[in-house]
Amino acid sequence: MTLLELIIACSILLVLSSAALPIARYTIVHKREAELHYDLRQMRDAIDRYKDLADRNLIRIEVGSEGYPPDLDTLVKGVQLGAGNDRKIRFLRRIPKDPMTGQTEWGLRAVQDDPDSTSWGGKNIFDVYSKSQGTASDGTKYSDW
Repeated sequence: MTLLELIIACSILLVLSSAALPIARYTIVHKREAELHYDLRQMRDAIDRYKDLADRNLIRIEVGSEGYPPDLDTLVKGVQLGAGNDRKIRFLRRIPKDPMTGQTEWGLRAVQDDPDSTSWGGKNIFDVYSKSQGTASDGTKYSDW
């Protein structure tokens, strides 16, 4: 009788664990998607703050950059605030890692690029996107976020 009870208990545990596995997978994917949204929001906010300071002539910008940062490293290293001021302002602590690709390489778009372009013109950074070709749980591509 004890062996039969043990087999029944193991089969019940097997059924319950197999039902919990898809839920655990979905939870992990959902967490990575939320992290991607957060990272994109942080970088886009940093670009907007840089552009705002450039529009108010508080930081020096290059001609033809339209007031956008030249690269993501500029947002991390910071820029000199004002001409006679030795105060630096940083917009990001670090370039976040793309949770979908595991790399710190992001797709970049310049103001001069087409809105759907996947190649960066190299003059400035207007927008960032994930280089992942995967599909999100809502059916959209991660690179379209």
